[in-house]
Amino acid sequence: MIDLHCHLLPGIDDGARTLEDSLAMAELAIAEGITHILVTPHHKNGSYENVKTVIEKKTAELQAEFDKRDIALTLFPGQEVRLNGELLTDVYNDEILFADLDNQYLLIEFPTLSIPHYAESLFFQLHQKGITPVIVHPERNQAVIADPNTLLPFIERGALAQLTASSYVGIFGKEIAELSSRLIEANLVHIIASDAHNTRGRSFHMREAFVKLEAEFGGERVLDFQQNAKAIINGDMVQTAVPMEVLHKKQRFGFLKKRWGR
Repeated sequence: MIDLHCHLLPGIDDGARTLEDSLAMAELAIAEGITHILVTPHHKNGSYENVKTVIEKKTAELQAEFDKRDIALTLFPGQEVRLNGELLTDVYNDEILFADLDNQYLLIEFPTLSIPHYAESLFFQLHQKGITPVIVHPERNQAVIADPNTLLPFIERGALAQLTASSYVGIFGKEIAELSSRLIEANLVHIIASDAHNTRGRSFHMREAFVKLEAEFGGERVLDFQQNAKAIINGDMVQTAVPMEVLHKKQRFGFLKKRWGR
């Protein structure tokens, strides 16, 4: 299993604080069935700036520690980049880490409370450069929570989105879990990743998430999501279903009532 979003590097952001924390997280990841991790420290989110060269160095150092201890995890250097007005310049200056070596897939985080007015224009410019934005944990963005269809135009124009496993299984509450299911149903998210920060409150939950995904949407959706993660890390094309509007709860229940006559 591939995890495309994880705060595993020690002492670099609000994830693992020490090497011991990273080792404990690694053992838990292996127990979940994870074999490959894209390490994604926060970058330019107002609290942390983790530059490309530092991340590459720290990823290599942590991989060496894992190899020395026979911890069977393969690490790739990455970033969780907060959407900001300097992003295109940073890409041009080779200061950004992508999910793949071909620089096609870029993990982008919206601010928690909103989606900036310039987001669609910036995404268009990224697409023009052959870069596909991968929107991380949209289900926790307040604008998407208020109106899930805020996400629709981004996906219709070629962006991808990553759902967080802990959101889907209810760690952030029932409302976020229900929204996660609705986004999956509408083909507005394409992969599940952990966004793990530690072994306690914000752990991996990947196995649990895929069990739930199979129960709700079938084994084919599980295979699709796992293949999408593999395609992103390899720089291959991601096959996506047609995105749809997210129906309001009353609309969904009304449809069920009409169909089943209850």
